[in-house]
Amino acid sequence: MLVLPAPGGELLNWSPSGPRPPAPPEAPPASRIAYAAAHVVADALADEPCAVDWDTTLAFREHLWSCGLGVAEAMDTAQRGMGLDWPTTRELVTRTGAVAAGRRWCAGVGTDQLPPGPATVSSIVDAWREQLDLVSGAGAVPVVMASRALAAAATGPGDYHAAYGKLLSEAGGPVLLHWLGEQFDPALAGYWGHADVRAAARELAALCAEHAPAIAGVKVSVLDAEVEVEFRRALPDGVACYTGDDFNYPALIAGDAEGHSEALLGIFDPIAPVAAAALRRLDDGDRAGFHALLDPTVPLSREIFRAPTRHYKTGVVFLAHLNGHQDHFRMIAGSESARTITHLATLLRLADEAGVLADPDLAEARMRPLLQVAGVV
Repeated sequence: MLVLPAPGGELLNWSPSGPRPPAPPEAPPASRIAYAAAHVVADALADEPCAVDWDTTLAFREHLWSCGLGVAEAMDTAQRGMGLDWPTTRELVTRTGAVAAGRRWCAGVGTDQLPPGPATVSSIVDAWREQLDLVSGAGAVPVVMASRALAAAATGPGDYHAAYGKLLSEAGGPVLLHWLGEQFDPALAGYWGHADVRAAARELAALCAEHAPAIAGVKVSVLDAEVEVEFRRALPDGVACYTGDDFNYPALIAGDAEGHSEALLGIFDPIAPVAAAALRRLDDGDRAGFHALLDPTVPLSREIFRAPTRHYKTGVVFLAHLNGHQDHFRMIAGSESARTITHLATLLRLADEAGVLADPDLAEARMRPLLQVAGVV
């Protein structure tokens, strides 16, 4: 039994009582495309702030593949642009490509190699193009990520159409686009040339209609289910919507009579076995079983991704530590300090209730020293 702090200063006696994660499915889900945006494991003993434990990082990707999920590499969950620099990102993509062996994966194409300071539309496109060549050459589906440089340089929607239009006209194959809302990255406020999220969605839908042959899908991470459904219905045929909504993903993946969202989610990193099992229920036509498995993970996800949402990676890495996927709770750039001990204690309780803890005894043993350091007795 552990004594856990709760919001408001109360101390709770806690012992695990929830269900254990289901066994990995025998095959990837068939009715939905599902990627887990994977975190990176820091080298806890290195002096450099961006050092990665490559063996453990790649072993975690093997875990995601073994669950039947695709790997979304070098995305926001990997602290892209929030501790993970471009040279390390480049090595991460190359190393994942070397072990992918034909399994499903995609990887982020950004502009984070640009030097600080103002950038032109031309230099932004050149940066995207450099990274797209790397990602395509490694065998991944390219995900063109929202660019902080473009958000800073653009004076209106026309600059977005010019930049994306030039890149997509030269892409050489269908890509995914990624719309990351300002909750995840405040530097992306006003993306697509609009502060209003619905106006931005209409701008992106128009871009997709203009360049539909070059776009396989769009990942939407704005944490607004109504906006995502409206956007999904506005997309042209052949362009899929991938939910990045870590608040409302079960309903968006299940869909309605007019369609559904595929999945590219950070929350699938810590809940991979449960997510994969739920998707197999959907394959079997068992929508009630799908929701019975996945809906209990939503309170956990909402706590991990609560404001300030950009710090969600701390909860993801914390749960990887509790579940035995890494031996320490350290992060690139020291980001393990971004959340409070009360938040982490809440995640432990919610992970237990959601059936996410693979080994409750291990989770309890790993939580105990964190509580002691925080002065919780």
